[in-house]
Amino acid sequence: MDPETHEADVLAMRRLQGGDDLALNEIMARWKQPLMSYLLRQLGSHEDALDLTMETFVRIYENRQRYASSARFARWLFTIATNLVRNHVRWRQRHPEEPLETGDDENTSLLDTVPHDAPSAAGQLDAKEQARAVQQAIATLPTELRTAILLFEYENLSHAEIAAIEGCSAKAVETRLYRARQTLEKKLAHWM
Repeated sequence: MDPETHEADVLAMRRLQGGDDLALNEIMARWKQPLMSYLLRQLGSHEDALDLTMETFVRIYENRQRYASSARFARWLFTIATNLVRNHVRWRQRHPEEPLETGDDENTSLLDTVPHDAPSAAGQLDAKEQARAVQQAIATLPTELRTAILLFEYENLSHAEIAAIEGCSAKAVETRLYRARQTLEKKLAHWM
């Protein structure tokens, strides 16, 4: 996010801390879509991503007094969301559920970035297949690699910001990104 957005986030958080609950609406309007996209890429489920998006905003409201205006809001937001993802994944591992339906209609591609100006239906189909392959490859990455690649490539966070979110060093983030890229390169060799 640009400096103007950061300043707007800081001002909205100050208003929220001061008792202006409507400031949360401003934050939600600005961050709902990027947050939803991140969580959808992390979880692969639209329903779970929507639930955790709303839970993230609830946590922001509940912890509004803990936000320090010197910190980058995006880092704080994605730290909360990433922690919620970790908790959700752990809960799902302990409480597996059988799907009621096995249709693929709900599993729309997370990374579907099919260009609208694709030359033909065949080209669009290839682009969708490629996007689906990328989605599936990212989904198979270990959590720490997946989180690093999503925050770096899709949310444009720096190594230092990702390190703060993940509770590791910037060098560890660099290593995770390298390993994630190497793994994705192998899994997606067919498309390269």
